Formats: sequence, structure tokens, C-alpha cells
Amino acid sequence: MSRLDSMLRRLNAQRDGLNWAAAQVAGQPGDALDIGLGNGRTYDHLREIMPGRRVLVIDRALQCHPSCVPPEADFLQGEAEAMLTRLKGANLRLVHYDLGFGVETKDVAEAARLSPLIKAAMTPGGIAVSGQPLVGFTQLAGPEGIPEGRYNFYRRED
Repeated sequence: MSRLDSMLRRLNAQRDGLNWAAAQVAGQPGDALDIGLGNGRTYDHLREIMPGRRVLVIDRALQCHPSCVPPEADFLQGEAEAMLTRLKGANLRLVHYDLGFGVETKDVAEAARLSPLIKAAMTPGGIAVSGQPLVGFTQLAGPEGIPEGRYNFYRRED
């Protein structure tokens, strides 16, 4: 499979997974968090599919498309560990995790290291959508049509 085809499969899985997760938490109180703003595509999509909810963002730097700049109060600039620590006990109903170094072993280790902090910021029953495996959550099947391992879906149970 070409890298372009692989990227398209990943983006489709991400979009379909976020749409599915937003539907799972519809009508339940809580905010959303996008960990890894990048150019802002996912943040923009979360704003669209979760109207009326606050969408917080964590990233080291604000380098997104001008149409995707979050309100100052919703942009937590800095290292993920420090920003997630600040969010402990927040009422996060949906979290999207999209950090990576581009090296699978490092990416998996970083997601595992940050998992307890992500969980601590989420409300029980919240959904996490992640390109990397997370630990300490109940894994969910997610929406139909997404190949196993392409994207990961979790619920915080406790």
C-alpha cells in the first residue's frame, strides 16, 4: 500500500472514529480535548461535530491554520505531561490523542506513559480515541469499517 493510501485510510478512520465517539457521548455533560493540535484539522472537526461543547487543545506550539486557532483560554501550550497534570479532575467526556515522534516504539511508549494522566482528566464513562494504544482503559470495538489496530477506542470505566 502506498504511503498516500495509508494516510487516507488513517484520516478516514480518525474522522469516522471521532464521529462515532461524539455520538456515543451525545447528551452527556463534559468537554472535549484534542491532544496534539498540529495544523488544526481535528480540532476544527471536533468543533463541528460537538457544537456547544468546549474543545480544549494541548500542543507545544500554536502552528495551526488561522481558521483553526482555539480561544486563548482553550489552548494549553506546553508539554503534554504538564498540561494533562493541570487538567486532573476536569470534566472531559471525549479525548483525542494524536501525539507522535514518527517512531513506533517511541510513540507507543509515550502513549502508555501519558495514559494515566489522560484517564485522570476524564470523567467516568468518557471516550478516548487514539492513534496509539492507551493503557488503563476498557478497549471498545469502535465503529464498523475501521480495520483493527488502525485506530483505538477506549472508555474510562471508573
